Amino acid sequence: MNLIALCALITAVGIILAAGCVATTKKNTVNMLSPPSDAVLNTTTTTPSILNGSLSVSVTGFSSPENLTVVIDNLTAGTVNRVTPLTLMVSEGDHTVMICAESVCVQENVTIRFGKYVTVDFSEQLHREVANAQPTARIVDSNRNGNTLAVDIEFINPSKKDLEMSAVVSCGYSYIDDRTHLRMGDSMRGMLVQNVKAGQHIIGRLDLYFADGNSISYDYPVLELTVK
Repeated sequence: MNLIALCALITAVGIILAAGCVATTKKNTVNMLSPPSDAVLNTTTTTPSILNGSLSVSVTGFSSPENLTVVIDNLTAGTVNRVTPLTLMVSEGDHTVMICAESVCVQENVTIRFGKYVTVDFSEQLHREVANAQPTARIVDSNRNGNTLAVDIEFINPSKKDLEMSAVVSCGYSYIDDRTHLRMGDSMRGMLVQNVKAGQHIIGRLDLYFADGNSISYDYPVLELTVK
């Protein structure tokens, strides 16, 4: 009986130990499959910053009108005058810079880069475009035929309405008088009036007449313009 009891005791202890080993193995398996708690907390997202470059806009020497509006990519950026340029920080990339004076606008494309200084001066463009935007006239040719000087005048009307335009032409000259045989000085003057439609240009001829004489020498005709 004692031997049987001893065997039973050994068997019971073995079953208890086996159960404990199975429980421990199961606990370790669960811990290996669980993700670390810090994995999500350490994940971050970064957004790249926008870089800017320097842009200076000027109209040196252009004074009418006094202050001009600067437009960058169709957005008003400020004003500029002949003394003070407009300096801005503009995002990197290609941009369109525009300045308007009365009904005339000029523009230029620029490329901005970080750490680079870009300067745009619109003086020359404004002087050229504004001058061409005003009604004007010019002498395109002149020819002498005997005692007559024929002057061809071009009238230019870039405005949006029809205009009556007049040009006064004067010319100095000298000649040898037939009676006294002395060289005499004189001048002649005439006016040509033309109706010029909006956005059009025409050429008219004005005849000027020398006094009777010989060996005529004359200056290039001078033009004055009147617009109504």
